[in-house]
Amino acid sequence: MKISIALLFAALTIPLAVAQQNQSQNTTPESAKPATSRKDKDKKQPTPAPPITPDKTTESSKPAETKAESSDATDKDKEEHYDVAEVPPIITRHQVALNGKTLGYTATAGRLPIKRGDGKIEAEMFFVAYTLDGQEAGKRPLTFSFNGGPGSASVWLHMGALGPKRVVLQANGFMPAAPYRLEDNPNTLLDRSDIVMVDAMSTGYSRAATAELAKKFLGVKGDVQAFGEFIRLYISRYDRWSSPLFLLGESYGTTRAAGIAGYLADHGIAFNGVTLLSMAVDFQTLEWNKSNDLPYFLLVPTFNMIAGYHHKLSADLTQDMAKTRDEVVRWSMNDYALALGKGDALTAEERRKIVDQLSRYIGLRPEIIEAHSLRVDVPTFTHELLLDQKLVAGRLDGRFSSPNPDEDRLFYDPTSAAILPPYTSAFNGYLRTELNYKSDMPYRVFAYDEPGFQKWEWGNAVEGFPSTAGGLRSAMIKNPYMKILVMEGYYDLATPYAAANWTMDHLNLDGQLRQNVSYATYNSGHMVYIDRAEHNKMKKDLVDFMDKCLPK
Repeated sequence: MKISIALLFAALTIPLAVAQQNQSQNTTPESAKPATSRKDKDKKQPTPAPPITPDKTTESSKPAETKAESSDATDKDKEEHYDVAEVPPIITRHQVALNGKTLGYTATAGRLPIKRGDGKIEAEMFFVAYTLDGQEAGKRPLTFSFNGGPGSASVWLHMGALGPKRVVLQANGFMPAAPYRLEDNPNTLLDRSDIVMVDAMSTGYSRAATAELAKKFLGVKGDVQAFGEFIRLYISRYDRWSSPLFLLGESYGTTRAAGIAGYLADHGIAFNGVTLLSMAVDFQTLEWNKSNDLPYFLLVPTFNMIAGYHHKLSADLTQDMAKTRDEVVRWSMNDYALALGKGDALTAEERRKIVDQLSRYIGLRPEIIEAHSLRVDVPTFTHELLLDQKLVAGRLDGRFSSPNPDEDRLFYDPTSAAILPPYTSAFNGYLRTELNYKSDMPYRVFAYDEPGFQKWEWGNAVEGFPSTAGGLRSAMIKNPYMKILVMEGYYDLATPYAAANWTMDHLNLDGQLRQNVSYATYNSGHMVYIDRAEHNKMKKDLVDFMDKCLPK
């Protein structure tokens, strides 16, 4: 089955319409400054990065990419080309206050080459690495982390969850007033692991040499292979082969992480642990259509939580939402799933009971459920739940709500509108002023306007639905010591928690390997860390997980 690329994008990340409004920002042309933070002018210069072996020598240490056109008059040579010649990374030294202590760390911002067999560079991937000073690198845990989309840079995990700085939001994750600012991140993972934040091809400053070459990386298989090569080269150049290795992906980043774990298992690289945040590993659990009822009953528990948050449930259900949540999961996986399976064979009485119970659990009027043949999708729910207040509920985080800015617009996500400006603005400033990474090229938070992303190659989608569950299962069997942590937000409609549980329950693992899977749940949405209290819990859960993964 050919899956709609637009539908998959909408399911996993911030809508294209919002992204396009923010892609037009400009950066001021500047030359690269010395690789030392302004805060550290009086400190000694940092140790140089490990030597690089570029295919083409360069005199410049400037990290800026240049887009050049060939002087040849042919149409082919008029294609845009990106300068992928290697240049040294920008290295800065910093400090962060954490649990009453001051930690010194080094930030390395740059690009690593992706080469073909003969050594020619086809692309470069942008990264920012954070390493704690005074540690033995070969023994220190190392976490590679990335967001998803596909088509999203990793700014969200970088500046919201893991990095030493985070964007300041309201305590519940809602949007503050501009101008936006950063603060020391008390929940950075840096005290327990070095961190490498990586941007996927055509996002951030990651670029292929040409648009034609970019197509090679814009698909499930090519994306996994590019990240796999990046990880191999990073641990080689920075002498991290003996480090305990971890992956942490969010949304489509979990699709990628599962694929990477399987791919690198066949290339001699094993991971101690893989964290899947807001999981999208098997798309059959996420893509509703007339021939796939699975997502409809997996959505109901999340609908229930959001309806409860907005006071759309009866008092007896809201007295104990944890008890109600368990009740709804049982009902949706049994009575409701069986009813959908019967289809038109449902009797009138059976149908009436399902409509009444579903209305009670998700807060929508019975006539809405009838009008949609008992199958409520995400746009219907977010539009109808708060219609009496003329508000739209959030998709990435159902706690968010706002009026629809365009009444003719079929789908609008207030979550996206609230978080995109703070992250985009704060991160662009951080790159240039804190990390001293100067580039005239725009940092692409999203790459959805790139032609290649409209033709993303979904691989085994022709067999039904895209899935990297097989790669995850393969990696777990080949490396029985690798552990998996699944992180789920109760208010996430993009990747519902019941869908994640279903996927993990259908990996066909034996009892011993199932013990390597653990779960962490949050009273938050897709980006669980934007809520301050849940971010605290996320850090604790990550620390506990890493402790279990590390050899004793």
